[in-house]
Amino acid sequence: MKYFTILVTIVATGLIVFNALQLDFNNLFEGQSIVALITILASLCAIALLQILRLSKRIDNKLKGRD
Repeated sequence: MKYFTILVTIVATGLIVFNALQLDFNNLFEGQSIVALITILASLCAIALLQILRLSKRIDNKLKGRD
């Protein structure tokens, strides 16, 4: 699970970088720029969810170790 979350985080970071290069700051909310903004936001949400998952697994492992 650890390697999966790291891999998906790296892919999401790559998508953020790629879509940041696609942004047109003169027309930020039109055309391809809005698609890039939505993809950046979705990638950030995916990273946040994966970090929450990793943290919950770490807490779960610590609690199981104490029982």
